[in-house]
Amino acid sequence: MGMNKNTVLAWATFIMIFVGVGLICLGAFRYDDVAGWGFASVGIGFFAVAWVFNALKGRL
Repeated sequence: MGMNKNTVLAWATFIMIFVGVGLICLGAFRYDDVAGWGFASVGIGFFAVAWVFNALKGRL
């Protein structure tokens, strides 16, 4: 079983979504001060990058 470019992008998208959810959960449940807002905004940035990876599947 070989991994082609679409499989790599699919795995990258899944990992980015997983990390983004983790960061948002850290910001929402672990930190109650300003750091929580930073973790949540970085998590949303991970979602944006995952969206780009998903859009690139089949185009590269």
